[in-house]
Amino acid sequence: MYLENFGLTQLPFHLTPNTELFLGLEPHYEAIQTVHSAVQMGEGLIKVTGEVGTGKTMVCRILVNQLDKEVQLVYLPNPALDGDELRRAIASELDVIPTDTTTLVGDIQAKLIELARVGEQVVLFVDEAQALSDEALEVLRLFGNLETEHSKLLQIVLLGQPELDVRLEQHHLRQFRQRITFSAQLRRLTLSEVVAYIDNRLEKSGAENELFTLGHKKAIWKASRGIPRLINQICHKCLVLASSQGYEVVHNRHLYSAIHDTYDSCKPKFKSPLIWGWSIS
Repeated sequence: MYLENFGLTQLPFHLTPNTELFLGLEPHYEAIQTVHSAVQMGEGLIKVTGEVGTGKTMVCRILVNQLDKEVQLVYLPNPALDGDELRRAIASELDVIPTDTTTLVGDIQAKLIELARVGEQVVLFVDEAQALSDEALEVLRLFGNLETEHSKLLQIVLLGQPELDVRLEQHHLRQFRQRITFSAQLRRLTLSEVVAYIDNRLEKSGAENELFTLGHKKAIWKASRGIPRLINQICHKCLVLASSQGYEVVHNRHLYSAIHDTYDSCKPKFKSPLIWGWSIS
């Protein structure tokens, strides 16, 4: 695409999370450390929430890469399951072959006890957890109750949008809510964090020239409101536009067009995008 034009070795702003480009900025570092410490301490239920595009999937992948060898991962990327489907999904991830659907929970518990005896810790990651049904949440609560005399047999990490917090405030979910021992929240990036974010991704992708000016980075922060996914979209479109027109750096008109082409961005009023002079829409 534009790699050769800018002398890059890889796409710096690809929307697919790439752990090679990860930069441990404060909001992501705090979430990772919270979950990692809770897992090490054997805490049962952990929650990470953040707005759409703030980096929950990236945090999840970094955590998976940092898990000890003794940890067996159970990952559920699609939580839109009812109770029975959730039980079967967990059983499948643990290589449990049920002899009878009525004994499935017992079979899973037996497998967890077997793993605990050989020193293996099982951690369940549930992505997009705001989509879990009440029935599925109750199944997770009951699985979270499985324990030996010394530790939980299954630790559960929920990653979801702020709607998850709103749901858990409901009275009938208080039992589940009270079992959450640690929580972390991914906030939006500050201006200085956005500048570091862009610079880090370009540097790790082999950029030798300053493709964006500081003024551009400030405008990207304003347009994206500090949301990493929007930063990636805007920067990627800027590089596509500049490359297609034969430029070796990004110009104001490329940034202006990229911002206006990004659906959820805050739009600049003028074709020379600056830190001020922006509309809310």
